[in-house]
Amino acid sequence: MKLPQVQTSLFEEMKLMVNDSSFEDLTCETVAAFKLLHLKKNDFLVKENEICPYFCYVESGILQHEIIINDIEITTYLALRNTFTASLNSFLFHKPSRKSIKAIFDCKLWVLDSNTFQKLIKSNKAFHQFYYNLIEKQICLIDDYRIDLLTLTPEERYKKLLLTEQKLIQQVPLHYLASFLGISSRHMSRIRKNIK
Repeated sequence: MKLPQVQTSLFEEMKLMVNDSSFEDLTCETVAAFKLLHLKKNDFLVKENEICPYFCYVESGILQHEIIINDIEITTYLALRNTFTASLNSFLFHKPSRKSIKAIFDCKLWVLDSNTFQKLIKSNKAFHQFYYNLIEKQICLIDDYRIDLLTLTPEERYKKLLLTEQKLIQQVPLHYLASFLGISSRHMSRIRKNIK
């Protein structure tokens, strides 16, 4: 199956995640099931208390996962280019989302609706393996992030981000980064000045 050129990065990302050449045709079938969705800056993939309609791959742009506490917007996650994301509990179980997901830049996304996602999980071994590997990787990242919040100083968290997520530092506005790291924008400015 020949894929449109625009889906090449999605195909490559899934191949890396599956890592089994015998699944190549099934991976092509999976990628062909994704539909293109464009979000403009500040458009929402899902708003808090709505059902998340899509599981998506970010081809370009950045999606901010946010919650509002006491009228303050808090960033819980930033989905960068070449990553997969959703408000997963909402998407899988058709529950109102506890967070919003918003484009902080114009985004080009490849999306699966719930029915297509469930069909692929049941009938496509490559997608099943991909999804298992993706969830396993995400659980490890979440675990590391939570431990870092408890054990590292704000300066150490920023240094770690510099080492592991250089793109994030360069692309994301300061107040989103500060919120993601659990520190104030003012403190973040001081840290940036002191750490070159």
